[in-house]
Amino acid sequence: MVNKIDLQGRRAVVTGAAQGIGFAVASRLADSGASVVLWDRDAGQLADAAAALAPRANVLTVAYEQADAGSVQDAATRTLQDGPIDILVNNAGIAGATMPVADYPLDEWRRIIDIDLNGVFYCCRAVVPGMLARKYGRIVNIASIAGKEGNPNAAAYSAAKAGVIALTKSLGKELATHDIAVNCVTPAAAKTRIFDQMSQQHIDYMLARIPRGRFLMVDEAAAMITWLCSAENSFTTGAVFDLSGGRATY
Repeated sequence: MVNKIDLQGRRAVVTGAAQGIGFAVASRLADSGASVVLWDRDAGQLADAAAALAPRANVLTVAYEQADAGSVQDAATRTLQDGPIDILVNNAGIAGATMPVADYPLDEWRRIIDIDLNGVFYCCRAVVPGMLARKYGRIVNIASIAGKEGNPNAAAYSAAKAGVIALTKSLGKELATHDIAVNCVTPAAAKTRIFDQMSQQHIDYMLARIPRGRFLMVDEAAAMITWLCSAENSFTTGAVFDLSGGRATY
């Protein structure tokens, strides 16, 4: 049994929505009454996700490339043709290689920053003008506990997620007087397919740092994120919400 959050009449975009936390968020938003637009690069997985949600909500899918500003703008344009965007959940991201800074490939560094930080900026930039025109919006950026503490052998990911936290704070201040809330969450690791990109040593390191003694469940992330997407979140903006199972020290 979960709390019912009223999102009737709202339309939400969730990036990286075909699986993992993104799909869990889209599912919880749909159960709360929102229409959902699933953005992801994998058209096949998008179709499967949409089919799973279709009985419960009005669902639209858009295939796009997170690291391509033009592709993001095109996704926003296609989405807006069918209606406004009230909610944006910036979830899409990758873990990237785990190795020391001294050995880190330059192309891999750029790839992670492009997807995990620049892509979030592109999505906000594409969606915010419509929110400003309607004087309403809710944006939730998925950062990471790594953005607060920095994980060893994951400098690119940690730096990108720290950038997402700073972007959230800046944008939240810019939009504070327009009833547009911009917040982020800082999850500890959730056991999703992103683990496929990590070494077992890195996975073991992350688990050992969580006082709860387990990984985050995607439904737990969706619960917090959905409230942040609601009109009930009427005051807090530019804030960082902990999802680290006790790991965070601030």
